[in-house]
Amino acid sequence: MTLISKRGLLRATLSLLALASTGAMAQAWPTKPVRLIVPAGAGAAPDVIARIIGEKLSAAWGQGVVVDNKPGAGGIPGMSALARSTPDGYTIGFVPAAMGTITPLVFKNPQFNPDTELASAATVGISPLMLAVPASSGIHSVADLAKHAKANPGKVNFAAPQLNSLPHLAGEMVSKAGAMGLFTVPFRAPPEAVTAVLSGDATLTIDGVPGLLQHVKSGRLRAIGVTAAKRLPGIDVPAVAETYPGYEAIGWFQIIVPAGTPAAIVERINADVNRITASPEVTARLNEMGVYPRQDSVKAAGDFFDEQQKAMKRLVTDLGIQPQ
Repeated sequence: MTLISKRGLLRATLSLLALASTGAMAQAWPTKPVRLIVPAGAGAAPDVIARIIGEKLSAAWGQGVVVDNKPGAGGIPGMSALARSTPDGYTIGFVPAAMGTITPLVFKNPQFNPDTELASAATVGISPLMLAVPASSGIHSVADLAKHAKANPGKVNFAAPQLNSLPHLAGEMVSKAGAMGLFTVPFRAPPEAVTAVLSGDATLTIDGVPGLLQHVKSGRLRAIGVTAAKRLPGIDVPAVAETYPGYEAIGWFQIIVPAGTPAAIVERINADVNRITASPEVTARLNEMGVYPRQDSVKAAGDFFDEQQKAMKRLVTDLGIQPQ
């Protein structure tokens, strides 16, 4: 046997041993409770969804999954804690779109770097938004909104739930796509923005589907569009993309881990989350909250995060938003 072939055999042997080791690691993990960081307060939508997933993961892993809420400051306390956790699989994060891709762009010191300190393990689902106007309005479509805005330059108010939130940026995207020149009025919380539209103080608001759908069903608001690439199942509302092709502004949720978490553990998390979100029970519960499950591989989850991050960077740059 030549020296080269011996080295090749050695490399192959070491590779097999490494694969066996990582496989054994994934099978053994977890041997103690796993902390699930949620960068949102208890009772908020991300917290509720995280607990649904966490409960199922606990059953699958035979270990407790302990939700650790760290709200405030655009999710910085939670995201920075996740980024600085030991990458051993015992600390994972349930991350909404805004905290993962918007916060690093609009805060001068976000205290975490998603490119170098974090990695996507699994996509839980996407969460599109809805555009709504008063039911008494003469606006019945996105095209009507554009026509009305152009006829009343600077006088059509967009009630944005929180400055630099995903709904706020989605509204700016609509305004830009239709050259509407909407006048943005930021509020502290979604209910205040909805109240402004219900009272006639604003023409439009954008928020998560469940929060607005209740008012649509009651006859007080009219839905004129959804921000997904296509219409949502069970909701007969056109996608904004039907008027402005290519438009999409979606929320989403991912399980994200500290960079350097062993690949075998990340793959295990991915497989278990995908199995859970594919179950009819969990799908139904998430749909009720306006979340549509999506099963991605680890690579696809990472690619999805990168695509969303690039889209937000382009938008923030185009809008001239400066970090605060």
